[in-house]
Amino acid sequence: MRVTLPPLHRGLVISAALIGLLLVLPVLGMPQNWLLYLFLFFLYLPMANMWNLLAGYSGLISLCQAAFIGLAGYTLIMLSWLGIPFYLGIIAGAIVAAAFALLISVPVFRLRGIYFAIGTLVVPEALRIIFLLWRPVGGALSGGGAGYVLKGASEVSMRELYWFTLVIAAASVLLMRVVLRSRLGLGLAAIRDNDTTAAGCGVDVFRLELSAFVISALVTGSAGAVFYIYQAHIEPVSAFSIRWTMTLILATVIGGMRTEEGPIIGTVVVVFLHFLLASYAGISLLIQGIILVAMMLVAPQGIVGFLGRVSAYRSLRQFVQTSLAHRPPRLISPAQDS
Repeated sequence: MRVTLPPLHRGLVISAALIGLLLVLPVLGMPQNWLLYLFLFFLYLPMANMWNLLAGYSGLISLCQAAFIGLAGYTLIMLSWLGIPFYLGIIAGAIVAAAFALLISVPVFRLRGIYFAIGTLVVPEALRIIFLLWRPVGGALSGGGAGYVLKGASEVSMRELYWFTLVIAAASVLLMRVVLRSRLGLGLAAIRDNDTTAAGCGVDVFRLELSAFVISALVTGSAGAVFYIYQAHIEPVSAFSIRWTMTLILATVIGGMRTEEGPIIGTVVVVFLHFLLASYAGISLLIQGIILVAMMLVAPQGIVGFLGRVSAYRSLRQFVQTSLAHRPPRLISPAQDS
């Protein structure tokens, strides 16, 4: 007797099998360079998912994601100086990032549209200046500014970092599916379309936007903390750099905003560009900006949207051709016959 699983259960089985395979890849002796590629993919994916949640599904063009990443990294490294285990440092970094998002939500949520984007863009720059002037912990500085090294970084292997990021990436994908199918997701969609109308219909605009903002900071901060375990050093200029936000925007826009598959496809492209542009470090940000503008002009809905249009066009053309092939013969009137 043949047993057929419902589509939902089939998807869960396939997802579980894929995650299981990804978990055992390092044990099976995967080459280190491929392990690094997958590590970066799993690192950028949750960040891109969270920016998609804000900009794509909530209508909040947030440019302060670097603030969450930098704060989580500093929290992790400062706790390492106190001998706190790394996994607790990751959790603490995520909580600090979420608490900071809650703190700045009061002033920035008073802004709308482009003013919200500009207001959030100022936040990482302010933190960069603060951490350049402030020494969070004692001891000798490493490098310029207020940079610090991670104590005990050699104790964490690349395999463990890979597993950390895989768990965060899988959790972010699952979280997106749950949020978008919940009342929170429906409310965010209404706010994105027209926040005034949504408020008039009884939607608590501030609470829902705040929920999305804090969730985004929590997940982004956890991924950022893992990155600084890998880098084993932090300093303000790179920690609060606009490059972080540029990478997340690039991954989301290239893949396709307001789609669950978009950040996944876009992150693959971003990781490829990361290694391709490694030898052009001085102008890599400019090149990424050109690619982003070109993508928005050629395919404003991203790769997923472009493929959807192509698929729809092919289906429509096939339908028309099939209809014409089976069209009944045209009747000839007596006047035309004569």
